[in-house]
Amino acid sequence: MTLHQITKMILKSQPSIDNNRCHDQHAYQPLIPGLPDEISEQCLLHLPYPYQSLLRAVSSSWNKALTDPNFHLSKITQPHIFVFAFRNTSSSSSSLIQWQSFDPRSRRWFVLPSMPIPCPVSPPSLASAALPHRSSIYVLGGLRSDTHSPLPTVFTYSAAANKWSAAAPMSTPRSFFSAGVIGGKIYVAGGSGSEAAVERYDPEMDTWMSAAKMRTGLARYEAATVGGRMYVTEGWTWPFSFAPRGGVYDAASDTWREMREGMKEGWTGVSVVVGERLFMITEHCECRLKVYVAEDDTWQYVGGERFPCEEVRRPFAVCAAEGRIYVVAGGLRTAVGTLSEAAERRLNVEWEVVEAPEAFGDLVPMSSHVLDS
Repeated sequence: MTLHQITKMILKSQPSIDNNRCHDQHAYQPLIPGLPDEISEQCLLHLPYPYQSLLRAVSSSWNKALTDPNFHLSKITQPHIFVFAFRNTSSSSSSLIQWQSFDPRSRRWFVLPSMPIPCPVSPPSLASAALPHRSSIYVLGGLRSDTHSPLPTVFTYSAAANKWSAAAPMSTPRSFFSAGVIGGKIYVAGGSGSEAAVERYDPEMDTWMSAAKMRTGLARYEAATVGGRMYVTEGWTWPFSFAPRGGVYDAASDTWREMREGMKEGWTGVSVVVGERLFMITEHCECRLKVYVAEDDTWQYVGGERFPCEEVRRPFAVCAAEGRIYVVAGGLRTAVGTLSEAAERRLNVEWEVVEAPEAFGDLVPMSSHVLDS
């Protein structure tokens, strides 16, 4: 039975609001008539997250169950891909920003509510980060397009509530910068208006604190976090016009060091972390997937299929879930790479291209994240 059929069955089984009014408000009401609550909860747990906010209006018992913190803590995780994109027009207004959520199981897309940005912002200047354990996404900073000044603002999206709210602003306004997550805290580095300043956000306390400064500012930022370290680099930009610079931040010691030569020289595309391994999709020539080998400070090509760069074109927004790499491209067409381990622990990858609705044709992806919604 599909999720859509389950939803229709559940809604049909509910008594009407008028009938509910005839009952004692304090009387026990089963979640789904004819089923034990334990089974009913399992049905609710498997519904896509956007439906949960709508289904709270079905009955008081559903609202109570769906808003119970224990319900979300004990639920079966259902990873969704959240994509930050904007409409590709001559205008760079923040009104063109659109967040979409992709369910890898049903292959369906869900549009998120609009961000409450109070002023026009250039979409590419924003940074974003996800805290999966909180089912939350944070959108930070940006360049105000009418005054060309960086912003300190922070907005957070809750998948459980399906809504946006404001969080504590950064101490330093930033645009065109990097953000990463280490140990449940968000780190922001560099960017226009901030030079080499670094800050750390504690979501539990909703506060920002200064961290060790970068050794030098970088012209273009990409970041990846592996373990307790955040790797920040300019990366190579095609055509290769200059050697990239890069730094490594260690959260435990609050220190920076230079990125190793092999890692820096081989950073020739967009990165994604799967487990504790750093992968790269190269943006030139063969468009192969490669993995960083720290013991040798080298990048090795992954076996299997070549990345389908003829069908899926830049710009890319990349994330990973359940051993799969999701590369979202223009028009939100998505390449899904499934990793497997062959003989002698050699990695292989197989790619599948998932088409997107025609209405997404002019959407340009900026970043993507995974939440267990």
